[in-house]
Parts: sequence; C-alpha cells; structure tokens
Amino acid sequence: MFKDRKDAGQKLAEALQTYKEQDPLVFAIPRGGVELGYEVSKVLDADFSLLICRKLPFPSNPESGFGAMAEDGSLYINESASASVSHKEIEQIIAQQSLEIKRRIRTLRGGRPLPSIKGRSVILVDDGIAMGSTMHVAVELCRKEGAKRIIVAVPVAGRQTIQKFSQMADEVVVLESPVNFYAVAQVYENWYDVSDEEVLDFF
Repeated sequence: MFKDRKDAGQKLAEALQTYKEQDPLVFAIPRGGVELGYEVSKVLDADFSLLICRKLPFPSNPESGFGAMAEDGSLYINESASASVSHKEIEQIIAQQSLEIKRRIRTLRGGRPLPSIKGRSVILVDDGIAMGSTMHVAVELCRKEGAKRIIVAVPVAGRQTIQKFSQMADEVVVLESPVNFYAVAQVYENWYDVSDEEVLDFF
C-alpha cells in the first residue's frame, strides 16, 4: 500500500537505481504518472518528459476502454473488448482522442516535441497498469523511435499484465501485484484524479 503518488514514485525510484548509470530518459504517462515520473527522474538525475497516450473509451462507459492511442498515431484495439462498438463509433472516438492528445501536447508539454528516443534507455512510468492499453501504445511508440532499451515501471499491475509486458518490453519493474487486483486505486491510501494544473507544477 502506498500513501499517495509521491510515496509510490519514491519507492519506484529506489527500485530503479541501477539505471542511473545508463543516462535514461524518463517518460511519464499523464496525468496519473507525472508525479511518479518526476520522483524517479529526480533520483536518477535523468531527462524527464511526458509521453501522451489516450485510452479509447466505450461510448456508454467512459471509465472503461477498448484500446488506446499514442501521440505518434500508434493504435492498439482489443478486438474482443471492441466487438460491441461499431466501426463508425471507433472512428469517431479515435478522432476525439486525437484532438485531446493534441490539446495535452499543447497544454502539458508546452507544444514541445518528444525528446529524441533513438539509442536511449527509456523508462516508462505510470501510477499503475489496469487494462494496459495506454502502456501498450507507449511501448510501441518507443520501439518505433529506436529506443535501445525499454523499461516499464509501475507501482502496481496484475500478473497477466506483467507477463504481457515482459514480452513487449526489455524489463518490467512492478512493486506490488495483488492476487485480487481490480483497480490501480486499491493500493493507494490517497487517490484522486490529477488535474492539468497539478501536472504543470512538476515542470
């Protein structure tokens, strides 16, 4: 159990100390991963930026999603989850999330491009992995951009998810994997949705 995102970020940073020598690039997935990414980059004395990804939400249940999209257009759609969504709806949702990605690049990253990934060890940080769609497209983007090594680092994830990312990334660092894992929030004492303003406090 973590007190809050700061506590989780500090504990994650401890687990990632061995990467300090590799001059890593730390990417946080906003908005939930930003405070953790900040704590990790501070301890590792690493370059820090935001990699913008968006879940593709169900029209009837925006809290849940059937896939995700990264800022370079990398797309992941879970075929079984998306079976109930029409092609037209999927296209509309992708268009909406594309606009939101552009807004976040403008607002949260000041319109700046991603730092160069080619040949670098990249640590992808989020506050936890539930479905794994956004992390999936983040890993894909880093592969396409020629990362030398991709490390997925989160405080909590389910066991199947850890297996999946162990095949996709070069390393997976997860601090907790509860047997009855149902939501990222369950391992935090203080959990809330992060605002744009709070993200900007870390830059």
